[in-house]
Amino acid sequence: MTDRRATAATPERRHPRPWGDPLFRSLAAAAAGFFLLLTGAILLELTRGSSLSLAKFGPSFLWSTAWNPVTGDFGALSSIAGTLISTAIAMALAVPLSLIIALFLVELAPPAVSKPVGAAIELLAAVPSIIYGMWGLFVFAPLMSDHVQPFLSDHLGFLPLFQGPPMGIGMLTAGIILALMILPFITSVMRDVLRMVPPVVKEAGYGMGSTVWEVARQVTVRYGARGMAGACLLGLGRAVGETMAVTFVIGNNHRVGASLFDAGNTIASALANEFAEAADPLYLSALVELGLVLFLITFAIQGLTHAWIRRLERSAGRGQ
Repeated sequence: MTDRRATAATPERRHPRPWGDPLFRSLAAAAAGFFLLLTGAILLELTRGSSLSLAKFGPSFLWSTAWNPVTGDFGALSSIAGTLISTAIAMALAVPLSLIIALFLVELAPPAVSKPVGAAIELLAAVPSIIYGMWGLFVFAPLMSDHVQPFLSDHLGFLPLFQGPPMGIGMLTAGIILALMILPFITSVMRDVLRMVPPVVKEAGYGMGSTVWEVARQVTVRYGARGMAGACLLGLGRAVGETMAVTFVIGNNHRVGASLFDAGNTIASALANEFAEAADPLYLSALVELGLVLFLITFAIQGLTHAWIRRLERSAGRGQ
């Protein structure tokens, strides 16, 4: 009996498989390399497709305000400005609100509140962007033209940003619709990041006599800073390239104006509106070059943000 128990307790001898680790390394390297290959292929195709426009306009394409398919004169400044301005408005509104909502759900709200609110946020994050665009055109734009824009004109009309007729659609409306679209997305990710902060870290703060606000600001937010920055990056990437939600409410005008009430366009909305009409090769090439510019802008923003995160980590003593 004793021998049987000893035999049963003895772990089964493992037979190492020498091909396991090399196979895993090869699959992982292939999966990682696929994304580099895909990125390079997209960049190459965009460059090839925009060769006509690159040859004719050169670098002046970036700062030219011209956009005339009849005369074959194209420039990207109005689309670049519209993309950056609408994204800046969206991020300025969405990031603080997302942080406040995420902190409320994690630190303050009881489970009876946080669970249904969290489910509603995840549901909103999954709504297709075209729904936001249609809602913005039929519901939000009339609200802007009847109430919000007249109010801003009356109280802040001395600023060029809030001058002009209240049409409802325009750069400000597009930025707010973008903010509403990325708000649930950023909030959902931030909430998950803040939930992963170890309770013992926060309990140490409370043990030292800190208030809820002090623990949230100096412990929870600092601990999850990298994850929250990643949430903002995801929201930023979605806002920069958003198409349908913006196309419905921005007005699609190739003109650079100082007022946020003016109609404008973004790179994505210009591509969505005009790609099907571009029969002329130069016209099509100019649109593809717009796509190339959007691709490079996204890369530049991602690179700058990652550099900023690394700098924060070094200043916090967590850098490598």
